[in-house]
Amino acid sequence: MIRHDAEIQALYRRYCLPARRYLKLGGAVLRMPREEYEPFVHALAADADAVSDAELTTLLEGSWRERRTAAWLAAVSRRDHFRERLGTLLLESEVCYAGGAYCAALASFGTARDADLLATYLDRYLRRPDLAYDQPTAMGALAYTGSVLHDDRAGRFLQDGGLWRQWFQDAPHMHGDDGISGYLSGIRLACAVIDECAGT
Repeated sequence: MIRHDAEIQALYRRYCLPARRYLKLGGAVLRMPREEYEPFVHALAADADAVSDAELTTLLEGSWRERRTAAWLAAVSRRDHFRERLGTLLLESEVCYAGGAYCAALASFGTARDADLLATYLDRYLRRPDLAYDQPTAMGALAYTGSVLHDDRAGRFLQDGGLWRQWFQDAPHMHGDDGISGYLSGIRLACAVIDECAGT
């Protein structure tokens, strides 16, 4: 259930609203000019250090803005003890616009458990071509995690007759090449931003 109360609103103003951060986490941060990017990264890193686990937990009970921001803050601060919560939120897909942040956070943690959580999501939602959720981002995240772990967990989805190929073919909103290189590149870039923030 999504919380809408004074505590959430205060945390939203503190962590999500500055420079409209919640809108920039994801693709927008990857396209920022350097003069905007550097202060953005430093501010994100500072807030990732400052936010408490209790505040992250509360943010993850908010709307997509709070959840997206919380996922990035957890990733930048390397709080991988949030992985199960992020995996659950991804699987529930309760709100739009947050799933990509969950995928980026799980990919940045980069363990076998993170790969399992992404695969669980794909096992469920690649069977739903009627849903335009976060299947492409999760597929890119699983492929990225596989490259870090030197395994091929993504292979069973990508093989001929695999769930990815079938979903892509049947999903009316998907067009063009059914490859995942673009989605993999997006996750790779997001993880590079997370790593840069974590290193500041």
